[in-house]
Amino acid sequence: MQDPGSSFKLRRMARLIVYYAHPGHKYSHVNEAMARAAAGIENITLVDLYRDYPRFDIDVNVEQKRLLDHDVILFQFPFFWYSTPSIIKEWQDLVLEHGFAYGADGDRLKGKRMILAISAAGPREAYTHDGYQQYPIRTFLTPLEQTARLCEMRFSAPYVLYASLRAPVEGTLQPHVDGYRQLLESIRDDRFDFDAAELMDVIGFDNLPLKGEG
Repeated sequence: MQDPGSSFKLRRMARLIVYYAHPGHKYSHVNEAMARAAAGIENITLVDLYRDYPRFDIDVNVEQKRLLDHDVILFQFPFFWYSTPSIIKEWQDLVLEHGFAYGADGDRLKGKRMILAISAAGPREAYTHDGYQQYPIRTFLTPLEQTARLCEMRFSAPYVLYASLRAPVEGTLQPHVDGYRQLLESIRDDRFDFDAAELMDVIGFDNLPLKGEG
């Protein structure tokens, strides 16, 4: 006979899908390690977009069903030229169709959550009004945030690693990967405080908002 407590926990688990996009996966230090960590976590779905669609021939029906089957959609990618790798834009253009994700009767994603996990080569101070990037990193992510809102999804603060190229030598790579694993597990297990995260600018391994932790 199944333990009622374990049944309750199963019902509370969020259905999480991670879309990973890195055109130079085999040369990556940060994102490759993050994807490897994600692949080792049970009861989440990991999709490597460049592996599955090397010619960008995205299967819209498959991807729309994946979205319907999950509660939380996470995109993991390196921050390229103030935006996403190109396959994510292609995925958005094809999968988030009018009548499905937005527009007349396009409410199929309503109430789901979107979160990003990104790595940026520049240091944290670069992404300020006084830094050489001139704007906070959230400013560059506005199109993705508005995409979520148009689809009636809730957008959470992104999980960010700054100075990613120096992470292996500065000792931040492993804490970041460990934090990413904790992030994914806490989302899966309904321990991630999305309400708190929505009030934050960015999150990292040192400030993950978890339920029951002050």
